[in-house]
Amino acid sequence: QVQLVESGGGLVQAGGSLRLSCTASGLTFSLHTVGWFRQAPGKEREFVAAISWSGGSPIYANSVKGRFTISRDNSKNTVYLQMNSLKPEDTAVHYCALTRTYSGSSYYSSEYAYWGQGTQVTVSS
Repeated sequence: QVQLVESGGGLVQAGGSLRLSCTASGLTFSLHTVGWFRQAPGKEREFVAAISWSGGSPIYANSVKGRFTISRDNSKNTVYLQMNSLKPEDTAVHYCALTRTYSGSSYYSSEYAYWGQGTQVTVSS
């Protein structure tokens, strides 16, 4: 079955960096768009970034544009989220998600069919 495993979360001071990874199994990774979402306590899940299966330009939430970079390595079935200049408001559980095959990038969680279990990112002020 499909499995997504995130790693790389942790506690960091404001201004610091983290790199999240998400490794997929049970499907042909290169045919799926991958997104990162996050959910802070008491808030709705929100879009962070996505990278298309077809190699188009990634898309980002305005709140992370210029600070976060999404990339993928299809040979490793892995997507990365490099997070720089972290702020306390970035504190959340971060999830990776995959669309069904051949679907494009989307800001909407309903477009993603497969989800990881999440990894906690905590940014202290």
